[in-house]
Amino acid sequence: MKKTTNASDTSIPAHQPHSNASAPRAFRKSLGITALVLFGLAYMVPLAVFTTYGLVTRLTMGHLSTAYVITLAAMLLTAYSYGRMVQAHPFSGSVYTYTRKTFGAYFGFMAGWTLLLDYIFLPLLSYLLIGIYMAEYFPAVPAATWILGSIALVTFLNLVGIESITRVNWILIVAQGVFIVVFIALSVSHLNGQAEPISLLKPIYGEHFDFSLVMSGAAMLCLSFLGFDAVSTMAEETPNPKRQIPRAIMLVTLIGGLLFIVPAYFGQLVFPEWSALTDADSAALDVMRRIGGEGLVTFFTATYVAGCFASAMVSQASVSRVLFAMGRDGAIPRVFGKLVSKKRVPATAIMLISLLSLIALFVTLDTVANMISFGALFAFSAVNLAVIKHYLIDEKRSGLRDYLSYGVLPAAGFLSTIWLWSSLSGMTFMIGFGWMALGFICLLSATRLFREQLPELQMAE
Repeated sequence: MKKTTNASDTSIPAHQPHSNASAPRAFRKSLGITALVLFGLAYMVPLAVFTTYGLVTRLTMGHLSTAYVITLAAMLLTAYSYGRMVQAHPFSGSVYTYTRKTFGAYFGFMAGWTLLLDYIFLPLLSYLLIGIYMAEYFPAVPAATWILGSIALVTFLNLVGIESITRVNWILIVAQGVFIVVFIALSVSHLNGQAEPISLLKPIYGEHFDFSLVMSGAAMLCLSFLGFDAVSTMAEETPNPKRQIPRAIMLVTLIGGLLFIVPAYFGQLVFPEWSALTDADSAALDVMRRIGGEGLVTFFTATYVAGCFASAMVSQASVSRVLFAMGRDGAIPRVFGKLVSKKRVPATAIMLISLLSLIALFVTLDTVANMISFGALFAFSAVNLAVIKHYLIDEKRSGLRDYLSYGVLPAAGFLSTIWLWSSLSGMTFMIGFGWMALGFICLLSATRLFREQLPELQMAE
């Protein structure tokens, strides 16, 4: 088997005592292209377009679908860069692995730490939404009960193994797909019943179009595309990851983008009065009532909560793999870098995420969304730069095709993510830089003020 430079071919440190040799040494390679795409789509939650529907529609003054088009264009460039880095380093760890192998241990640690901002709070976001929506339908049951129950069930499914998540994903993704089809059909029926003609271009470029506001909205929507990043963390559980993972990443990005853009477009057509939305957090319900009444509202709520549950499952699985990669090389305690049971799951990392998810009992949706946005765009920017450094500088590729593939496209991805990053709110930067400062303190402690090196990566292939 091929081995990486300065690395062992096991999933535990080479210097570990022989008594641990009987422990599981690698993930089970059980994920095909279909399972990977389902994993990424479940992470994204196709119905997430309705989570930020009211907020971004108001911010962009009725141009939500245009904001999604801009975000999708930037994300496709970044997804391409992810694929190139998977081919170079087909291991768990995602941005942490790519940046550490490319820019060194210190930058890799900071990139991995910033990435954790996304991964830790994405399950939190799902649990919060489950609690909010279920408490509205069953007011006698506190939101905290739904949150705690969801955390317990998601943790159990992750401990059972990734195969169980794939089976559940099939059901939940199909349910969301059915709802989107029903939503579009009812929207078309509603539009056909209108007496006056409508402008089909208004949701794209209407009278209140303001490009700076659309860019601000596009920046907020980046968190909806983290599914392709999550797919990259499954490299060690996929046969032939250098081929399968890049394909899955591009498919997830493109399919997810279309699943966001089309419902957003029809939603704005049937409810163009963006300033008349009753509440930004529940604006999607205004659209549902207009085209389908309370029956569609009920269908939407049930499907949406199921989607949030699927997202919580895969996001917990994904962040546990990042913690596993960091623990395996000693950047964080090595107990996180061990696999247990016949299912070969990083149980310690999974349990830690479950405990951190209890924060959902005490924070607001706005706070969680701010935490996620900063980390997402930082991670995307770092991966785009890593492609340029790895292929053009480290490997010294110099052909015309190389400059296009590993220079122009990643540079375009980097510039687009930086542009979106600059459109975020001041509060987002305060939270993001605060988290990075905490990570830097941890790095100083781990290296004894840079007097010691972080351990070398211990990767399996």
